[in-house]
Formats: sequence, structure tokens, C-alpha cells
Amino acid sequence: MLKIILTAMCCAAYLSGWAQFSISGTVNDASGPLAGATVQTDRGNYFAITNDQGEFRLSNLSSGEYLLLFRFLGFKEKQEHLTIDESKTLTITLEEDTRLTDEVTVYATRAAEKSPTTFTNINKKELAKQNFGQDLPFVLNYTPSLVTTSDAGAGIGYTGLRIRGSDATRINVTINGIPYNDSESQGVFWVNIPDIATSTQSVQIQRGVGTSTNGPGAFGASINLQTNTKNETPYVDVINSVGSFKTHRHTVGLGTGMINDRFSFDARASFINSDGFIDRASSSLKSYYASGGYYGENTIIKAIAFGGHEVTYQSWYGVPESRLNNDVAGMMSTAAAEGWNAQQTDNLLNANSRTFNIYDYKNQVDNYTQDNFQLHFSHKASSSVTANMSFHYTPGKGYYEEFKYDQTLADYGLSDVVIGAETITETDLVRKRWLDNDFYGITYSINYDKDRYNSVLGGAWNKYDGDHFGEITWAEVALSAPKDFRYYYSNGDKKDFNVFWKSNYEITNKLVGYLDLQFRKVDYKSEGIDDDLTVFSVGENYNFFNPKIGLTYQLSRGSQLYSSYAIGQREPVRSDFINAVSGVDPKPEVLSNVEAGWRIKRSNYSFNLNYYLMSYKDQLVLTGELNDVGASIRTNVDDSYRTGVELEGALRVSSKVTLGANVTLSENKIKNFTEVIYDYGVAYDEYNEIQNQLKDVDISFSPSIIAGSSLSYNPFKNLEASLLSKYVGEQYLDNTSNQNRKIEAYFINDLRLSYSPFIKGLKDFSLSLLASNIFDETYESNGYTWGFVGGGETVRQNYYYPQAGRNYLLMLSLKF
Repeated sequence: MLKIILTAMCCAAYLSGWAQFSISGTVNDASGPLAGATVQTDRGNYFAITNDQGEFRLSNLSSGEYLLLFRFLGFKEKQEHLTIDESKTLTITLEEDTRLTDEVTVYATRAAEKSPTTFTNINKKELAKQNFGQDLPFVLNYTPSLVTTSDAGAGIGYTGLRIRGSDATRINVTINGIPYNDSESQGVFWVNIPDIATSTQSVQIQRGVGTSTNGPGAFGASINLQTNTKNETPYVDVINSVGSFKTHRHTVGLGTGMINDRFSFDARASFINSDGFIDRASSSLKSYYASGGYYGENTIIKAIAFGGHEVTYQSWYGVPESRLNNDVAGMMSTAAAEGWNAQQTDNLLNANSRTFNIYDYKNQVDNYTQDNFQLHFSHKASSSVTANMSFHYTPGKGYYEEFKYDQTLADYGLSDVVIGAETITETDLVRKRWLDNDFYGITYSINYDKDRYNSVLGGAWNKYDGDHFGEITWAEVALSAPKDFRYYYSNGDKKDFNVFWKSNYEITNKLVGYLDLQFRKVDYKSEGIDDDLTVFSVGENYNFFNPKIGLTYQLSRGSQLYSSYAIGQREPVRSDFINAVSGVDPKPEVLSNVEAGWRIKRSNYSFNLNYYLMSYKDQLVLTGELNDVGASIRTNVDDSYRTGVELEGALRVSSKVTLGANVTLSENKIKNFTEVIYDYGVAYDEYNEIQNQLKDVDISFSPSIIAGSSLSYNPFKNLEASLLSKYVGEQYLDNTSNQNRKIEAYFINDLRLSYSPFIKGLKDFSLSLLASNIFDETYESNGYTWGFVGGGETVRQNYYYPQAGRNYLLMLSLKF
């Protein structure tokens, strides 16, 4: 691999060797350097993007007349005529453009520069550096307070993230202001939109309650994606990645640029395949993105479609602790506790200790297709008023298929099979569990900005309609049931309405006040038969009022103090209702959030210091309690909290060396917790519930230390080498702070190399290498635990999700 990289770099260097002159300089606006501005010549396809200090360089120009075009979204294009007979240095200042831009679609749901909330912005250039085809959580891995995990172990397929310990069901995600969380589970399945990072212009991560947004309540954080904005000039992108675990990714994108200064069209197709680190944890992912827009002086109309089809082999069961430890006696206990047969036990005993997968049926896959259609209208009514309206529709349909051993026919609503004198009550079978759903609605905002006052009136109405059903597609014995017998069916119907009004007012030249008021109404109905044949009916209505207030004080240019107080409320998820004990309804969760900090930005360094307190009332957590059919129940706990300090900074040590780092130090506690475990007696003929009262226990999956860093070195203009490091402290698998049920702390390091020489005829050429976990750290990033008392002993089983050791991805990116 090293020979391939060196050969490619040498060839690229040779191709760029005949030119003579260069143009370098900086691009600024009225307040300072502009990072991400584009610089292009009218001939020769010379192209550059300014760095964090607004600097650019066009190399290898031959002598002659050139027209240079300087562009940055939200600013007027500037042209510069030059006669090139020697190398030149320029300083360019761009003027703000008052015409509408694509950013207007996300303006209402994003935190502004002076917002008294905690947020991190990631621009397209930063996304592209880390985007080797892995799911978006891994592209965002080095942002503050964020922890990633991958079922398959290598960042492709089913992946997830937590922010400040909050899982995906508590993180609000919007794409162009449109809610993306699943309405019933409130989770986010990034595998349904593979390679979305390539079609993303920017990401804003707000930690805590944040500003008002659309969709489920932000109960730990929110992630706001803006898809690609218009390109001024035509382009074709070709991106290819190959790497460990037979991973390969092929992406092709193209755009028309601006046609008659009014119309723009873009499209992308991506194909990603990987065998995964875990046995048989393969992924076959396809995705697309297409957009077309009309850009008038005061009006934008833009249609966007994106989506994907994923087929992933299931690896969500995890690896037993006994298998990780090569503990033969422990593995036999695991097999006995799980009720595994001889074939499954043999698989456990003979698998690799870190890549074990209990599933070996050929078609044990998750197969799902999702499309997302959006239509955005924006109109500038006056110099101070802008209105937006967006329509959206997201259909999704798919299933996961399972081979199941020795299934009791009665558990599927089937009669026993009688063959002669033999009565068969169990059989091996194959089942599919389906989800067929539609999500649609409208979002809107009216933005007013004049003098010292800025205000946004916004909101949304959304409706979800989802069918859940299961089918038996094959059985070892002939069943007295029709083909593809549907053994359960239920429907979920959810309406979500919200309206918010948020305002900033400059009380003085230095002090800005912030007020944000949101009303949210949720109506949820679901009824039918669940997969365990339980008949259920849910009908709940919620009215939430979520106020937020704060102040920002300008110490000096680029230096601010801020503080805010916010309340967020969130309804229970679908499983909370269905699995609840009869007569005990889960209560909504309430979060009170304090954020206070100092942020400073200078030409060669930046620094953010933030304190947070997230105090929960009625947080829903697992206690070990089961309902009458053995399903886990989440219980409201009275008093719990997360509090901590986040530090984030970057320093330009020299023209060649840049250092970035972040660290989160936190405490995450439940003040009074009741653990539930069941005792089935020595002869398994009893059933007693044991309750253990615990105080000040750690909230599960909430490390007290999360840290990340990047050290980047540019030995010469077109080469960058970065060492990326991540430390995640120990995490508990449950809420008991038991040292025998935890994920050990881990420290991983990645090496990223990028070579981007000038090649005549190309707008951009980039060859990049991502060497992940270069020190081959053995670690797990997720897990779960369960147990009981029986047979005279306490049985406890821990399961983990091992992540890959040293692995590689090589990417070649061309832009024409």
C-alpha cells in the first residue's frame, strides 16, 4: 500500500512540474479572514479554497492574462484581472451579498454566533477531510463530548453516537430543518442515508437543550445538517475508497453550476460495500442525492431528493464476555443461559474471540429502503423580513429476516402439528419483521432582522403513519397456515405540532438578550398485536411548553461570555408504552439545562470553555424490571443529572503546525435508583422480585472523561499529516455502578494523510489515507447486560461490541 501511495504522489508531482508562476494571498470580509472561499481562474482550471486564515495559493501558472473569480456564499463575487509574468500576492475583501442564500432553510433552527448556547460548527471542507465513506457518526467522531460505536466494528453499517452520554433517541436531528428522527422510537438510523456527508454543506451540533427546533425534543443534543448549497460553476466529482475488510466505496457527483444566473442542478450516486470487522457483518449500501433550484433576487425554490437502500448482515447481538476472555467454562454457562443448541454452542466455542457473531443463517439481514423528498420556498419580502416554507415526505419500507431454532408454535398463534401419532409443538422457522411507514409534513419560519432586534417565528406540523408486522416465510414442518403467514400486526399514528418564537435584542452595544419560547403538541395512537402476541392499545396526548432565556456579553472583538437556562420535555417512545406494566403509564421526561461559558476567537487560536448542568425529572431508565412476557421496562426515576465542563481549543503553532483539542469532564448520576433482579429458585419453580436500593449511581454509558485531539503538520503546501486521538473513560453497562459490568476506558489514535497537488485540467486532486487505530488498541465501545438468580446461583451475562484493530482506508478524489 505504501508503494502505491508513493508512486501516485510522485506521478502527481511530475505532472505539476512544468509551470512557472504562482498567485497567493488572503480573502477577507469586513471583520477578518474568510475560510472556505473559492478562488478560480477563467482559463486553465486553476482552483483553490482558502484555509482557516483566509489564505490561498494557485501554483504552476504559465504567463499570460487571467481573470480571477473570488466567491463565498453570502458575499458578492469579486473579479480581478491580472497579467502574470511573475508570482504575485493579493489581498481581497468581499462585500456581503443581500440576496437570499440556501442558508435561509436552516436559519430558524440553528444557533447564531451570539446565541447563549453551546454549539460546534463543521464546514464542508472539514467534513470532506474525514469522509472516507464511513457513516456520519464516524465523520463527526472528534467533536466535543461525542462517542461513536459500530455494530460491525469498522464504522460502516449500523453505527451510533452519544453526546454527553445521551443516546440517539435523545438527540434531535434535522436535515434542512426537516425532522429526521424516527417518530416512534425517536432513534436515528444513519445506515438509511449512507454517504450523506458527501452531500452535506455544513453541520451544527448543539449540546444540551439548545435552541428550538422541529421534531422530537433535544434532550441531550441536536444535530442540524444542511445539504449542498448551489455551485457557481459546473463540476464533476469522482471519489473512490478502498480498504480493510474488503471495503470499497464509489461516488460520482455532478452539477450544472448556475445557469443564466438563476438555475442550478446537482446529483450524486454512491455505492459502499464492506465485509465488516465482525464475522459476516457485511454491508451493501446504495444512496443518491439530487437537487434543483431556482435562485431569484428575492426568491428561492429548491427541490431535494435523497435516500438509500441498505442490506446489512445482522451483528447487533454482540460478543459475550466469556468469548472475549476465551473462558471455556464461561462460554458453556453463556450457552446454557441463552438456551443455545449444539450448533450455536459450537459456533461460540470455535469463533474468533473478538469477531464472534451468533448468526450464521445466510440471509440473516436487515433490508430497508428510505427516500426523503423536500420542497423549500424562501422569499425576501423586504430588507428585514424573510419567509420560508418547506414540504417534506419520507416513505420507508423494509424488514429484517431471522432464522429461529425450536420455536413454540403457540408463540406465533399457530396450532400444533399432528403427524400420525406425533404431536409437534416446536419447529425451526424463518421470519421477517416488517416496518412500512410514511412521514410527511410542513415546516415554516418568518425571520425579522432590523437594527438591534432579530426574531424568528417558526414551527412545523408533521404526521407519521407506520405499520409493524411479522411474517413466517418458511418452517421445517408443514404449518396449518397460509404462505407468508402474518402472525402480528400493529399500526402507529403520530401527529407532532410545534410553534416557536425566538428573539435576540441588543440591550447595549455589548450585551445581547435572548428569549426562546416553544409550544409542542404530540398526539400518539398505536394499537394491534405486538410481536409477542400481546394485544395493546395506546392513546396519549401531550402539551409541552419549553422556554429558554439567556444573555451574551461581548468582552472584546471575538471574545464573548454567555449563559442560558432552558427547559426541554420529551414524550416516551413506542416501546415504553407497549412494554409498560398494566395500569402504569410512563411519564414524559423533563430536562432543566444551564449552560454558561466563554468563547474567544483570534487569528491564530480559538478557545471555548463551557459549564453545563442537565437536571432531569422522570428520566426513563432501565432497572432490570420485566413485564409479564419478559420484555424490559424503562422506569421513570425522580432525580438525575449530568454536569460537567467542556474545553475546546485550536492553536496555529506555526505556518506548518496546527493543534486542536477538546476535553469533557463530567459527573452523571441518578440520586436514588432501584435495581430489580428476579429469583427463580433453586429448582426454577419460584418467581420472586428482588429490589436493591442504591444511591448516587452513575448513569449507564456516560463516561466521566471524553477527550479528543488533532495535531496537523503541513511540511509543504499540498501535503497534510494529522494525528487524531480519542480517549473515552470507563462506562457502565447498567445504572448500578458495578465494576463487573462496565466498558473499559480506551485510547485510540488515527493517522490521516492527504496529498493535494495541482494537476492541470483538474479543479481538485486529492489522495488520502486514513489509518485507524494505528497502535492496534483492543477495545469495545458499546454493550449490554442481563441476569437473574436461579439454580442456587446468580447468573450474569455481559455482551460487548468489539471495534476493529489497525485498519486502513485509501481515498482518491478528483474534481473536474
